[in-house]
Amino acid sequence: MPIPEDVTGDEIDRDVRQELQSLPKTLAEDVAKNLVMVARLIDEDPEAAYGYSKVALRLASRVAAVREAAGFAAYANQKYSEALAEFRAARRMTGTVELWPLMADCERGLGRPEKALDMAGAPEVQKLDRAGQVEMRLVAAGARRDMGQLDAAIVTLQSPELASNAVQPWTARLRYAYADALLAAGREREAREWFAKAVEADRDGSTDASDRLAELDGVEFVDALDEDAAAAEPGEDDNGGGRDD
Repeated sequence: MPIPEDVTGDEIDRDVRQELQSLPKTLAEDVAKNLVMVARLIDEDPEAAYGYSKVALRLASRVAAVREAAGFAAYANQKYSEALAEFRAARRMTGTVELWPLMADCERGLGRPEKALDMAGAPEVQKLDRAGQVEMRLVAAGARRDMGQLDAAIVTLQSPELASNAVQPWTARLRYAYADALLAAGREREAREWFAKAVEADRDGSTDASDRLAELDGVEFVDALDEDAAAAEPGEDDNGGGRDD
């Protein structure tokens, strides 16, 4: 796959660069460039990112960072079985537990919420940092919802992180998930309150909390272009034409 001229491979993290030092220099550079493309495209064009990840995987399948990138690309394309296999491989290579919540979410994607819940109760969760534990809580709540256990999902999300007024990277998503679970359970007034709190914390627009809040408030957004086009159309009382003077 083509690599843009502005991509040098030097953009990758220092830790990944160190991993690639086990490869011949030219090969390491090629792998690095493909990993840069995965990171660059995974949000805006996940299918293309997946293609670059497959190239990197073909070149250096024994590098943990490559397996992890391949897992993220597969996950972004909802290829959960493939993502799970890559995440497991990366975990075997590194021995870390950072990918545990993503692995559990892959189990959800494969229609195995019970397995995701088993993973949420595993000893590995205690080894996660705070962000990882919040992510695991989100996955567990999602698994409860998959099983139709709405009340249990709500309880799962109730935590010190949810109650805290401090805004952390996970705050908006946690509040959003809680609001969505409340709404699914028919608790609309509480849901509105938490969607509003999610909006307050969502500084980079990572959720559509503002849209959900507006929907609950009955606000309807009109596209300005559509509005201008409607205004330009002839009115009913002007005989369908413009002025003759």
